[in-house]
Amino acid sequence: MYARRRHLYFAMMGTCIVLFVLAWAVVRLWSVPVAVGMCVVAMLIPPVAAMVANRRGPEDRWWDDPSGDPKSDEWWDELDGKKRRQQ
Repeated sequence: MYARRRHLYFAMMGTCIVLFVLAWAVVRLWSVPVAVGMCVVAMLIPPVAAMVANRRGPEDRWWDDPSGDPKSDEWWDELDGKKRRQQ
């Protein structure tokens, strides 16, 4: 799943670069407002690409899931206040 998100991220960022370069290398010769519009669209792509790349998938481990190491899990639970410290 991580590879799919990574590929989608790079495709979106590549589209962003292509839009920006085409806008000022080619399109501005015919229409500056269209070139500016292309740049505005290119400006909106990176935040969306970052959200797509950092989205948690259904099979991804979340930060508070047990790691499988009982000692580590016990230590983190104690820090989070989920369990009382055994004395």
